[in-house]
Amino acid sequence: MSKIEIRTTAGVTRRRALSLAAAGVAMPFVLRDARAQGKAVNVGVIVPLSGANAQFGINSRNGIELVADEINAAGGIKSLGGARINLVVADSTSTPTTAANVAQRLLTQNDVVAILGAFASSLTIAISEVTERRGVPLLTMSFSDQITGRGFENIFQVVAKASVLGKAQFDGTVALAAAAGQKLEKVAIMYEDTAYGTSQATGLRDGAKAAGVQVVMDDAYPLGITDVTPLINKLRASGAQAVFPVSYLNDSLQIIRAMRQQKITIPAIGGAAGYVIPDFEKGLGEFAEGVLSISPANYDLDTALTERFRKRFGYFMVHEALEHAVCMDVLGQALEKAKSTQPDALRKVLHDTRFEGGWTRTMTGGAVQFDKAGLNTLSSPVMVQWRNKELVTVWPSEFAKGKAVWAS
Repeated sequence: MSKIEIRTTAGVTRRRALSLAAAGVAMPFVLRDARAQGKAVNVGVIVPLSGANAQFGINSRNGIELVADEINAAGGIKSLGGARINLVVADSTSTPTTAANVAQRLLTQNDVVAILGAFASSLTIAISEVTERRGVPLLTMSFSDQITGRGFENIFQVVAKASVLGKAQFDGTVALAAAAGQKLEKVAIMYEDTAYGTSQATGLRDGAKAAGVQVVMDDAYPLGITDVTPLINKLRASGAQAVFPVSYLNDSLQIIRAMRQQKITIPAIGGAAGYVIPDFEKGLGEFAEGVLSISPANYDLDTALTERFRKRFGYFMVHEALEHAVCMDVLGQALEKAKSTQPDALRKVLHDTRFEGGWTRTMTGGAVQFDKAGLNTLSSPVMVQWRNKELVTVWPSEFAKGKAVWAS
């Protein structure tokens, strides 16, 4: 298995390396050396660069690269003699078993101080089994409750967990409906049967129960569903006033397109993931307008930072890019404070520190602080809405940048 070096001045180009990574079943590792001179700190990045979740992986990698380059441009990790961040990027594919094998291989063959990744909760859970055994910190923006619910000491989740997101998805919808003069009495839930989907659906049910709202449809479906017609027919017959679909991109496109083509105009409130990336709007066109979604964060909360991403990559900073950027920033701060690359020292700093400044300002808490389980206690979700090809934060009021449009 060969290692591909991507350099800014010579050697293999990024385009060539990524084409090899996408095509090669051997899943080559990519060493990204950002003009490294002398001492470097290797940081593992495991994200899906092929398969159904490849775009999310590319977005995540872009966010990490942006912050790593900024750290290096500012002089690297000063407490380590100006050591530069070196990203070792590996394709997890979109399969958990492969993700675990890739993590094992990366840790065996590369001297990495920590790993960032892997977007999809099922991938992150698989990787975390490996990093926990090896005692290496894993920083993630994946949602599933399982991630920080197993008593692991080396996992750090910068976003609210999925059940919290699910409940906020419901509570925010109730608040927006009330502001529009509508009382919700019947809702529908449809979710993919993955760690992400099932955890978030639990939060939705909890929210409905607490609010005394009837769930008239509660259906799981397989990731990569090929025909959503039965789901949409059941939704039409349910009498629901709003629907909560929890899905990745391809499924989200099918669900919303089928709803709108069949003239089902009730509000759709997505579960982040496939509902909050530019490809959603590109794939749906006018059908995307007005679609709501919960999100762990949104780029309009601090455009002074997030516009750097748009300028470099040509599209708005999607939440997985933003939160993985925060992971990289937090790791950089932890390395600075620890004055060491030893996993034990990093783990202690990550658990004991409130991280402020830099990219942590883009999170709703304005900072990051992990509890004993590794969950960021300061993160709270926001509701966003597609408006003129942009995502606008519309709830809660303290973070809102615009007023929600509610379809009846």
